Amino acid sequence: MKYQTRKKAMILLADGTVFYGKAVAGKEGSSFGEVCFNTGTTGYQEIFTDPSYFGQIMVTTNAHIGNYGVKNDEEESDSVKIAGLVCKNFSYVPSRVGMTDSLENYLATYNVMAISDVDTRALVRYIRDNGAQNAVISTEVDQIESLKEQLKAFPDMKGLELASKVSTKEPYYVGEPNATYKIAALDFGIKKNILRNFAKRDCYIKVFPYNATLKELKTFQPDGYFLSNGPGDPEPLTEVIALINEILAEDLPLFGICLGHQLIALSQRIPTYKMHNGHRGINHPVMNHITGRGEITSQNHGFSIDRAAAQANTSVEITHSHLNDNEVMGIKLKDKNCFSVQYHPEAGPGPNDATYLFDQFIENIKQHKLQTV
Repeated sequence: MKYQTRKKAMILLADGTVFYGKAVAGKEGSSFGEVCFNTGTTGYQEIFTDPSYFGQIMVTTNAHIGNYGVKNDEEESDSVKIAGLVCKNFSYVPSRVGMTDSLENYLATYNVMAISDVDTRALVRYIRDNGAQNAVISTEVDQIESLKEQLKAFPDMKGLELASKVSTKEPYYVGEPNATYKIAALDFGIKKNILRNFAKRDCYIKVFPYNATLKELKTFQPDGYFLSNGPGDPEPLTEVIALINEILAEDLPLFGICLGHQLIALSQRIPTYKMHNGHRGINHPVMNHITGRGEITSQNHGFSIDRAAAQANTSVEITHSHLNDNEVMGIKLKDKNCFSVQYHPEAGPGPNDATYLFDQFIENIKQHKLQTV
């Protein structure tokens, strides 16, 4: 059996804490990143391929990972984006109708380091108490002092620009060219399910690199602009923040998700901050202050916008809040055709409570087109 031949492995945190386990699939070596955890019980393939997780070591709280294999149509990008995986039980014998491969082979294809047999309950509790931090997963269990020195030199997520690492290099199109609405999307790490949600709402989308100029965006003659999710700290993206203000001056409908939401806030001089351990899971409760209704949402972020600054800004209305910690989950600009949310209405994985936000954006586009006829 494979579990009898697997090498001893560990996850070493930047503060020196160590949790031991075993290497998955016999892979050896070390992988560095910021450690985080996701509380979702399903959707591991979508999580692993979400570009917003680029540069992060993922700890899964679900006890069994890999048990239903992978399917080609359940990817959120073109490859696995996590820096590594830590889990309790790794399933080498998956079972599901329609699966295209095992998770073991899938991770090996993308050369992703993974370890299992870790006490993930203890590890997650430690991260919750002590905060997200850099870490290394490794089979070099006798090289702890050397790995500690390498960890010291590994860059912190605060101040780290990562959108350029996952953004498309060249523009591409999604949807039917004769669709009713045209959307110019800036790619900071866009998920496929976002594009699917737009396409099925009669949209033709042109996806642009993260550093596209307004002149380039306008060549598509879009009816609206979209700012995607993505990894890293939003503050270093100063040229994008300036671009957002140019877009707002055009007063075409603008919608942002996750990193896009943070960038819209920064364009309004609302600062962002790095959270203690972030929100990552598929059951986060959110209150919609406009409708008075609650939503169960999918979330994945380690940065957030400052509530006090948002409340003090007379041009901004807070539209959504997290019911656990009162974090700002959504805003809209009172004098512009613009709104954004911190969470993921497209889910993938997760509930569909918030897909109405795509309809809201399309309605904004529709109303704007009627006003300009």
